Amino acid sequence: MQLPLCLPEHQHRLIAGVDEAGRGPLAGAVFAAAVIPDPNRPVKGVTDSKKLNTEQREELYQQIIDSSLCYAIASASATEIDDINILQASLLAMHRAVKLLRTKPEFVYVDGLYCPRWNYASLALVKGDSRISAIAAASILAKVSRDREMVRLDAKYPDYGFAQHKGYPTELHRETLQKFGPCDIHRKSFKPVADWEKSSAIELLAVQTA
Repeated sequence: MQLPLCLPEHQHRLIAGVDEAGRGPLAGAVFAAAVIPDPNRPVKGVTDSKKLNTEQREELYQQIIDSSLCYAIASASATEIDDINILQASLLAMHRAVKLLRTKPEFVYVDGLYCPRWNYASLALVKGDSRISAIAAASILAKVSRDREMVRLDAKYPDYGFAQHKGYPTELHRETLQKFGPCDIHRKSFKPVADWEKSSAIELLAVQTA
């Protein structure tokens, strides 16, 4: 079933959908995408990115880009996540994505509980990526963009397996974190990373006072 572009009360307006990807990983930036779909060129099969496999997301990614009136992708770094927390960093990435749109939307749908602080008419929808096609399209662009970035970073930090787990707290990632310690793109405020740094500091103190 094709998701509706927007709710009935918002028809005939220039609609943007916004979503993020990467709130749960221990490493890497959080990405957000904003999409203004062309209502005359709907993309078949667009849905919540988590319901799609890698190949489906990659195929839909290009179709969304080719058919949308405009789109933009932005991010907030691991350092920003540590500085302002993951929720605020996610909202910041969303704000950046909408700001980058070359066409100003008349209404913005945001996935989740909160909208960023901005002057756009907007509505936050829980599980919006399963309800509104504009949000679903944004979820796909954000997810694919972030996954590609983690694959790129795998070449820079080859010890951690980022190309495989994309920074999520898998068993492999936890093992490499324990073995090598955090790298520059790890989120120091996230518990497994913070726990490693705390235990490392305790061990160092024990050696210095022995």
